[in-house]
Amino acid sequence: MPGARLTQEERRLIAAGLTARLGYGEIARQLDRPTSTITREIARNGGPSGYRADNAQRATVRRSRRSKAPAPRVPEGSAGGTGGTGAADGRDQAAVEQYATQLAELLAQLGMPRMVGRVLACLYVTDCGSLTAADLVQRLGVSPASVSKAIGYLEAQELVRRERPEGGGRERYVVDDDIWYRAMLASAQRNAALAEFARDGAELLGARTPAGARMAEASVFLDLAGTDIVRAVRRRRRGQSG
Repeated sequence: MPGARLTQEERRLIAAGLTARLGYGEIARQLDRPTSTITREIARNGGPSGYRADNAQRATVRRSRRSKAPAPRVPEGSAGGTGGTGAADGRDQAAVEQYATQLAELLAQLGMPRMVGRVLACLYVTDCGSLTAADLVQRLGVSPASVSKAIGYLEAQELVRRERPEGGGRERYVVDDDIWYRAMLASAQRNAALAEFARDGAELLGARTPAGARMAEASVFLDLAGTDIVRAVRRRRRGQSG
């Protein structure tokens, strides 16, 4: 049973467990399933707030049909396919697409807008690390406006950059190997701005008042958090370049 696919009845029990606010571990114990199975099932089917048993069952049937279909052949070196490679690399294309869906769902649970997370996940699991707007529209089945808005958000967070090939060609959106370094530095900058604002609040409210003391404590914490982030990023980069 633990290795078999979830049944529709099990999915209904998962939905009931979520409604009852049970933890993933408790739901897994009731179904005699690994907790990781329950976590993946919920993540790829709407998350804890959007999970619906019938929808999850239909989505699983669709994924199963896709995985049984012959994988399209992708020319060597092209950016086609979610992973940017053909079937010759030995990867299970359906599994890669499923992983990208799970990554997008995780990013959404961590606070990233859902469409933004889908675009970033699609780019991140692509070997070449870049796609055009048309690529993203086709792969995600969304409108160009949705892609454009998501790219704007990712650019502001320094997670994606634009690149136009020499001699013309379509503009591409690129994720570099160091995007998380730059994203963390951007986070440190936001912490610094918040720390300064909190200091201003502490001064305005009065350091001896409870509200002022709260603001002062927040400013100290945000300053330290930002400094720790910058140090960790620089230390890691020095280690890689050494």
